[in-house]
Amino acid sequence: ADVELWHGPDNTPTKMRVYAENGLLRPFSATVETPRGPNTIAVRNIGQIEFPIAADVIADQVQNPSPECLDSFTTIQGGALRTYPFDPSVDSVQV
Repeated sequence: ADVELWHGPDNTPTKMRVYAENGLLRPFSATVETPRGPNTIAVRNIGQIEFPIAADVIADQVQNPSPECLDSFTTIQGGALRTYPFDPSVDSVQV
């Protein structure tokens, strides 16, 4: 999957590519610091449609992945894009 942080007045993305063969056995979790200004996290499944991923983004005052983040997710089919916009006041998000 590609994880992108879109921020700033020119929306320059900061990108991360994540690969996991078995997300149930070895899930990926990250805390992304968000600079001031309008921000958006985008999660793009670059795999085939036969390989959906489960993803969730939780915003505001994040220190470590919370049980709420670990227990909730959204399926993103192969080739699909899901974005999670949030306010400029948000300091960090969970992906």
